[in-house]
Amino acid sequence: MIKFKDNFYFGSASSATQSEGAWNEDGKGKNIWDYWFETESFRFHNGVGPQDTSTFYKNYKSDIQLLKETGHNSFRFSISWSRMFPKGYGEVNPKAIEFYNNVINELLANGIEPFVNLFHFDMPMCMQEIGGWENREVVNHYADFAKTCFTLFGDRVKRWFTFNEPIVHVECGYLLGYHYPYKVDPKGAVQVAYHTALASALATKYYKELKQDGKIGIILNLSPCYPRSENKWDVKAGFIADLFANRSFLDPAVKGKFPEELVEIIKKHDLMPEYTTEDLEIIEKNTVDFLGVNYYQPRRVAARASLPNPEAPFMPEYYYDFYVMPGRKINPHRGWEIYEKGIYDLAINIRDNYGNIEWLITENGMGVEGEEKFLVDGVIQDDYRIEFYKDHLRWLHKAIEEGSNCIGYQVWTFIDNWSWLNAYKNRYGLVSLNLKTQERTIRKVEDGLKNYQIIRGFNYGKIFSF
Repeated sequence: MIKFKDNFYFGSASSATQSEGAWNEDGKGKNIWDYWFETESFRFHNGVGPQDTSTFYKNYKSDIQLLKETGHNSFRFSISWSRMFPKGYGEVNPKAIEFYNNVINELLANGIEPFVNLFHFDMPMCMQEIGGWENREVVNHYADFAKTCFTLFGDRVKRWFTFNEPIVHVECGYLLGYHYPYKVDPKGAVQVAYHTALASALATKYYKELKQDGKIGIILNLSPCYPRSENKWDVKAGFIADLFANRSFLDPAVKGKFPEELVEIIKKHDLMPEYTTEDLEIIEKNTVDFLGVNYYQPRRVAARASLPNPEAPFMPEYYYDFYVMPGRKINPHRGWEIYEKGIYDLAINIRDNYGNIEWLITENGMGVEGEEKFLVDGVIQDDYRIEFYKDHLRWLHKAIEEGSNCIGYQVWTFIDNWSWLNAYKNRYGLVSLNLKTQERTIRKVEDGLKNYQIIRGFNYGKIFSF
């Protein structure tokens, strides 16, 4: 038997753009995803854009009943900046205030604690038009948006996050061309990363000044960086990969400073951002209260087998090659390695190197394509997902037993949701969504909440029979 504390948070996570729908209703302004789909829909899987999401905006009451039915005691969602401020700043949209108030109140009425995130890749288009995170002015507008949310909802929301996976909008938007504005601009990427870290710290400062008796954190997608071997050059490759992938945001968020080794690399390649000593002081003095950690797969690297092209735009892979471990276990639908022990290694790293700060898993999940083949009597029999959760929870529990200050485990996601460029290609939900009818069906239900509770949900973390 594995036993988690009675107050351990079990739940799931979502984001506004991926779940709300109603992209142009009730005064909402466009975000970068609305604009990009409108102008280049061919980039999106099967031509499905953010308009066709999981209709949480209209169905939040019945969806929250499903949260309750599946055993949630917590739920993470995000507030849409462009819904709250259609022009990015200035007048607040009263319909947005009404909606988020209703969601928060409905969650609390059903015994579910809201965890609220403020930015999940969804820059308002009007802010992007003036440079997005490259522009210092946008940092101030974001901080005002954050302060407004704290003021309006902070009497009931006691767990806040400033950003979800900030390294993603840096890499995908400014290095790899995956997300809007799809640039390949290393210097711009560094500026965006710096301003994002600053924006997080500034929002944290405002929150703490309000003294609302809650906690504020940041959500990072951490991937343990494993070197191919103990060879010193493989080890160095792993160290540098960790600097870029993890410590670039983890260190300033928790320790208040960027890693010196990372700064030296940035200087070496003439990529230093514009900054001020005053802003660095804001980052140093306003660290987070707790961490959200999204974990999906490890990062395995090796020393480069060839010299980098000196004329190519700088990428972190200047210093390492990705390494495919022979015999690895993978999710064939995503091509991602499944390595359950990674969640333990992250937990021990946080314990030993980051002051054993309070933290929780804010995403962990398995996306599967073509789940209709597992449909029996109208229900998806997702034993593969159940086993995935079980195996990760075993390692998480071991870390907690060894002193890791982990307070919860939230899966991605609750209801199948729209996923950026992949739309609904891979399904992650505890609840299956029929896109045509919007019907919701809880995946495998045998034993309900009686035995292994992630079959339908959780059991508030009490006793698990595995």
